[in-house]
Amino acid sequence: MSNAIYTDPARRHDFVLLFDVMDGNPNGDPDAGNLPRVDPETMQGLVTDVCLKRKVRNFVALTRDGAPGYAIYVNDGGVALNTLHERAYEAEGLKSTGSKQKREDIDKARRRMCATYFDVRLFGAVMTTGVNCGQVRGPVQLTFARSIDPIVPMDVSITRVAITKPEDAGLVEGEGDSGKMKQTEMGRKAVVPYGLYVAHGFFSAPFAAKTGVTADDLALFWQALQMMWDLDRSAARGMMACRGLYVFTHDSALGNAPAQDLFARVTVTRATATDTPRSFADYTVQMQDAGLPDGVTLSVLAGARLAGV
Repeated sequence: MSNAIYTDPARRHDFVLLFDVMDGNPNGDPDAGNLPRVDPETMQGLVTDVCLKRKVRNFVALTRDGAPGYAIYVNDGGVALNTLHERAYEAEGLKSTGSKQKREDIDKARRRMCATYFDVRLFGAVMTTGVNCGQVRGPVQLTFARSIDPIVPMDVSITRVAITKPEDAGLVEGEGDSGKMKQTEMGRKAVVPYGLYVAHGFFSAPFAAKTGVTADDLALFWQALQMMWDLDRSAARGMMACRGLYVFTHDSALGNAPAQDLFARVTVTRATATDTPRSFADYTVQMQDAGLPDGVTLSVLAGARLAGV
């Protein structure tokens, strides 16, 4: 059991997450041919909160391997969500079929879902489809991540030797008497040459009390934000890494200062004169850690280039 203040679920926490990508696609947009997401007005890169939560879920699934209380509700394991709802009713000895579920049964099933699934406990869920397990408003909320500078999404052409259609693997007509085999096909890969992204997050102690979040849950969440990139490698995502995690902890459940004022204390500026940043070394991260509001403590969980001002 962790006893660090930033793992105390009875306190409010606001946090800043920095991560970068090199020669990869951090979050493809299906409405744009899977090109990296961008703000069309500023051309800053975007990564959705859903994408970040997916990485957290995958990290927990891999590291806890189904340990009691650490199952993942929103998963790709082929089990329908309604089936998971039915299992909650069965575990509580409740009827999941027949007439409309009673309010007290829904409350019991909701508590069972919170106790069973890590992501329901932290992120919340709407579990009213099929068998009704109620709704949970999660204590952890994340914003979209936005790149510090504009990015240039690149759509790179590639060739591959794997032929898709059987008919294309045969002889190609019009190539003389002997003909010839089709040797390659064209493909495409969308990448960002480099982008440094910042996301903001919030932890609500009152909501955590309702879902049963523990200090171990919070410790695991902070660990996931730092290490999930190493368990999510793929050629499509290039080089991705956590570059900073700054947690502002309040000494009360409701907080001691506005989140936006705390977030403004973390600034990212150019460290070099280049017009085209291509590495983290092109930036400097600064933290105004002096004169924090009363009742607020800063914990730097990641961020080797932190400089107080």
